[in-house]
Amino acid sequence: MRRADVDLLDSRRAYWVPSVVAPCRDWTAVPGCTRGARFLVDRHTMRANRSDFAAFASKPACMRWVMRHRLELNAALPEARVDVVRLDRWLLGLD
Repeated sequence: MRRADVDLLDSRRAYWVPSVVAPCRDWTAVPGCTRGARFLVDRHTMRANRSDFAAFASKPACMRWVMRHRLELNAALPEARVDVVRLDRWLLGLD
């Protein structure tokens, strides 16, 4: 999903996304970022991204996806913990 398409989602439902926080300044996964920068995870590249991301209809579905791809995520996002958060809260900066 593209961030520009968020308005097309049903606002009555909660959507879940995998997210990461940069563990350090100039993190190897996102060179040039600051410590604590928030990113979503792109479903296709397994990389930290702010414009392309995977959105799931339920928290268990998102968690299953994270667990199924944990090896690729650990390789692409070194030293970072992948969390499952609600998309609306992430967009508001609450998660």
